[in-house]
Amino acid sequence: MRKHWTTPASCGTAALGCAPVPARLRIGSVAIHPATVLAPMAGVTDTVFRRFIRNVNLTPTRDVQLSGEKSGCGLIMTEFTSADGVMRAKDKKAKRYLHFYQDEHPISAQLFGSDPAVLSDAARMIEDLGFDLVDLNLGCPAKKVVKCNGGSGLLRDLPRIADIFKAVRAAVNIPFTVKFRAGWNDAEIVCVELAKLAQDCGLNAVALHARTREQGYTGAARWEWIASVKDAVNIPVIGNGDIRSPEDACAMVGQTGCHAVMIGRTASSNPWIFRQIAQYTATGRYDVPAEADRYRMIHTYFTMLMDEGFPDAIGKMKQFASWFTHGVPGGAALRKGIYDSRTPQAVLEQVDRFFEPRLTAPAPLPKPVLQA
Repeated sequence: MRKHWTTPASCGTAALGCAPVPARLRIGSVAIHPATVLAPMAGVTDTVFRRFIRNVNLTPTRDVQLSGEKSGCGLIMTEFTSADGVMRAKDKKAKRYLHFYQDEHPISAQLFGSDPAVLSDAARMIEDLGFDLVDLNLGCPAKKVVKCNGGSGLLRDLPRIADIFKAVRAAVNIPFTVKFRAGWNDAEIVCVELAKLAQDCGLNAVALHARTREQGYTGAARWEWIASVKDAVNIPVIGNGDIRSPEDACAMVGQTGCHAVMIGRTASSNPWIFRQIAQYTATGRYDVPAEADRYRMIHTYFTMLMDEGFPDAIGKMKQFASWFTHGVPGGAALRKGIYDSRTPQAVLEQVDRFFEPRLTAPAPLPKPVLQA
């Protein structure tokens, strides 16, 4: 049995403390199926990555018959986008963040900011652009965001959050959700109070990253906070934090009762995670990608970047090289070759050169699948 990550919990869907990830979730008028969400990630979840995740997670025929779903990822989200930037007509970066294609539905646009009027105007624009949902970021721990009272910086100002909730809710008809952290630090945990406030203001769902702002992305996520939020409100609760495998996803659902799981950083190094969750939920096992799968994945993503005419495609390739070569024997050599490349085509040549001898070598014994 081969596993790529050390996980907080490793168990089958029938094991103690584990439960299947729900097949469906409804957020307002929008049906999400399966109940898995690609988290909004700055510098990551652009339109190329979102479509790549959707395509790479198409489930095999047998699993589609069992689960009834074509893709393992039910909802995708944009990078978090400044509401002020959205309202500036000349802000090209905001426009790029909010560009999407029809095959990305259902899709949610995430905004950050601290001015209720600006956020409500930006939310109207989001609705006019055709997004299915709009989400408010109350979780980003970055100093440059927090110092402007955005992201997790607002967690110390619940009255201001209430004003924002009411203004945005009144401005749009599409479902309105919020993603937030448990609190500023361990002494200022506000997740239950904030979730109740969201429900009272008419929001359609909440997503909790079970860490504090002070933690950043370090330390263990406290899933018990997700359970507390789930017990406190009647609207859907999405759990986020430390899901590195299908076992973790089922453990989170079993231990917290959350209605859906949201996955962020793991999707960068293991973009098959959503399909694996769908397989595991349907069959109790999931496939471990072979080197040929990883080669196709890297080649596909880099080709999509070039076809999209993405600004600084080579920079993106280098950014993702360390993630996409995670778990590849000898991957350091490939990363060095990519970092030393000067053109996108040179990057693809490095990928081809690295994998070619591996793919033409005699076939190894069949790779085992993980079995519950």
